[in-house]
Amino acid sequence: MQSLSIAATGMMAQQLNVEVISNNVANMSTAGFKRQKATFQDLMYQDLKRVGSTSSDSGTIVPAGVQVGMGVRTAAVTRIAAQGNLDITENDYDLAIQGRGYFRIQMPSGDDAFTRAGNFSTSATGQLVTADGYTVQPGITIPSNAIDVSINAQGLVQVTLSGQTDPQTVGQLELAAFQNPAGLDPLGDNLFMESAASGTPTTGSPASDGFGSLLQGYLETSNVNAVSEITNLITAQRAYEMNAKMITATDEMLSVTSNLR
Repeated sequence: MQSLSIAATGMMAQQLNVEVISNNVANMSTAGFKRQKATFQDLMYQDLKRVGSTSSDSGTIVPAGVQVGMGVRTAAVTRIAAQGNLDITENDYDLAIQGRGYFRIQMPSGDDAFTRAGNFSTSATGQLVTADGYTVQPGITIPSNAIDVSINAQGLVQVTLSGQTDPQTVGQLELAAFQNPAGLDPLGDNLFMESAASGTPTTGSPASDGFGSLLQGYLETSNVNAVSEITNLITAQRAYEMNAKMITATDEMLSVTSNLR
C-alpha cells in the first residue's frame, strides 16, 4: 500500500516544521532575529485514469481522472523579514534599524557580512565592533577622550571630546539593502552573507530613499510571536499524529489481508 510511504512523508514534513518552530521559539530573545516559516508542496501523482482520456469508442471524454498523490515534501524554509519591536537600552552603541536595511560587517577573511543586530561596542583601539569583535563598516573610531557619543537617524556619528563643547563628526554609518532579503545565506551569530538568490547589496545612508533610519539606544528584538508559534506547534503536532495514525491504520489493514485464509 502506498499509504505507508505517503504518511511517512507527512511525518517527516511535520518533523521539520516542528524543528523550524523550535528554532523560532529558541531565538525569541535574540536581537534582530527574523522568524522562519516552512512551506510544503505535493509530490508527483500516479495516474490511474488520465484526465481528458476517452471513455468510449464514440469519443466521450472523462471529466475527472483518477490521480493519487504520492505525499508531500518541503518546498522552502523562508525567513520573514518583518520589523521587530524596539527595546530601549540607553546604551550609546546600541542601534536599531527602523525599516529596510542591514549593517555591513567586515569578517576576518575580509568579506562583508550583514546583520540586523545592532548591539555594538568599541574595541581596544576605539573601533565600533560587533559582540564578536568584527568591524562595523565603513570603520568608525571613537576617540578615547570622548565623553559623549551621538548617532542620529541618518547615521552621522558625532562625539564631544573632553574640554570641548562643540561635537565633532567622526564618521557616517551605512546600511545595505537587498532585492530579496529572504535569499541571504545565514552564517549564525546573527550574520548573513549575500548569495545569488539575495542579489548584490545596495548601500546608502540611513533615512535616505529606500533605507530605514537608525535609533540610538535601542535594539530591534526578534519578530517571533509567541502565541503564533504555539498555535503553529499545536497544528504541526496534530498533523504529525494524524499521519502516524494513518500508518497504524494501514498496518492493521495489511494485517487483516495477511490473515485471510
